[in-house]
Amino acid sequence: MSFENVTYELNGHVATIKLNRPDALNALSSGLGRDLKAAIIQATNEGARCIVLTGEGRAFCAGGDLREMQQIGQAEGRIEAFLDAPLKALHELIKLIRNTPVPFVAAVNGVCAGAGVNLALACDIVFAADDAAFRQAFVRIGLSPDCGGTFFLPRAVGEKIATELFMTGDSLSAERAAQLGMVNRLVPAAELVQQAQEFGSKLAAGPTGALGRIKRMMNATFSNSLFQQLSLEAECQLESGQSADFREGVAAFFEKRPPNFTGH
Repeated sequence: MSFENVTYELNGHVATIKLNRPDALNALSSGLGRDLKAAIIQATNEGARCIVLTGEGRAFCAGGDLREMQQIGQAEGRIEAFLDAPLKALHELIKLIRNTPVPFVAAVNGVCAGAGVNLALACDIVFAADDAAFRQAFVRIGLSPDCGGTFFLPRAVGEKIATELFMTGDSLSAERAAQLGMVNRLVPAAELVQQAQEFGSKLAAGPTGALGRIKRMMNATFSNSLFQQLSLEAECQLESGQSADFREGVAAFFEKRPPNFTGH
């Protein structure tokens, strides 16, 4: 299946999905959101065990598409019209990323602003090019954050710093973002996608079911009490213990060889 607004490649068990509206700095239009969702579903249907998200051209994603916002507003006679169904669709995309039980690796290149920042933060791991820049730009056009920003960013950097970034809309260098905890790996721009894909291959070779359960537990960790989290850990551990990958891992341990996980 081909897409108008993203490119899709499956190499082994690693799918690379590239936002492909470079002339618009990969701004999140309704069409891009639909294609991104469809590509993620295709990746999981085709057996991807890790998904890498990145952007074509000089931006990862510049946030919401203001031109489309304006067009929808003019067509419906109210400027805020884009913030109804189209925004809800983008929020469904964020839910899909968090609920899909395989790891997502964001490879952030160049400009990363507004909803684009939050798209990256929705991923499990964030790689950033050394020339990337992050900006929670919503307040600069009179908006408040969306796409999970007020959920993900405080968990990454703490409440006070997150509040400052939201309220000022100031830009962060990739180096500063890494120092604050928004970024896992800071890499040379020319090596960004390659390094993200290599890391994705490492994750894809792991016990996919266990990684999905780790993701489920990480989704719950800040809302659960200790007792609730212990119960969830026990539930997930039992599921992992019933897997073929667990049996393979134990056998490999005693046979003193690397495990060959199949994701089952």
